Amino acid sequence: MQRFFPVLIGLVIFLAILSSCVFVVRERDAVLVFALGEVRDTVTEPGLYFKLPPPFENVVRLDKRLQTIESNDPERIQTAEKKNLLIDSFVKWRIADPRLFYVTFGANDRAAVERLQAQIRDALNASVNVRTVKEVIANERDTIMKEVLNNVEARAKPLGVSVVDVRLRRIDFAPEISESVYRRMEAERKQEANRLRATGMADSERIRAQADRERQELLAKAYAEAQQIKGEGEAKAAAIYAEAYTKNPAFFSLYKSLEGYRAAFAGSNSAIVLSPDSDFFRFWNSAQGAAPALPAQP
Repeated sequence: MQRFFPVLIGLVIFLAILSSCVFVVRERDAVLVFALGEVRDTVTEPGLYFKLPPPFENVVRLDKRLQTIESNDPERIQTAEKKNLLIDSFVKWRIADPRLFYVTFGANDRAAVERLQAQIRDALNASVNVRTVKEVIANERDTIMKEVLNNVEARAKPLGVSVVDVRLRRIDFAPEISESVYRRMEAERKQEANRLRATGMADSERIRAQADRERQELLAKAYAEAQQIKGEGEAKAAAIYAEAYTKNPAFFSLYKSLEGYRAAFAGSNSAIVLSPDSDFFRFWNSAQGAAPALPAQP
């Protein structure tokens, strides 16, 4: 057993040396291989790799995944109108050049985040300072984000960092100007509402006047057509009456007399003071409608 003990110790030492010569690169890692304090190689592809044991070679791991920088407190930035805005933003970034990143920041991601935050602050100031509040909030928000992205990306590239995206999450007024801005916005909205009401009332009056005019025109046209039709009907009726009168004058006289009786005695309290010998009662005295004979003179 004692003679196997040195062999076992030698095996353990060999395995320890072998394990120090092997390193694994994960998909999320970028590995720098150092030889006597200098970067000998950069490995970004995942897999199993070999190196010399320390202190001849050692490795440093960097996280190459997409990372996010979120501002804890909104940045206070002035517009071209000298009004303060509180802008809350976030940035997506990753390590693009591991060797350059390590030379600039070492293995300290916190230093890179602080440098990027300062660059983002400067880029926001450069883009917001030349614009009005309305342009920043509504009209040119996308343009500002593109400008900040291009600005920060250009300044971060020499640091070994790639800036993927910049977004403005929220833009608020500073507390000291919020109330005055809200009052001005309220006054503008009221002015716009009054203008729209006045325009609507004018359009309403115009539409109402046009409708009344068209109504009068339609009524006049309809009345003229009705009078024309009525005149034509009366003319036709007169012609029919005349034709009937020529065919049978006696029946026509009887018919007209009956119509006269119906019209004269239509009411329940109708009373007519006429002589019985009048022509109005000629059909009551004779079936032929002959006038009654006058009494002989003495």
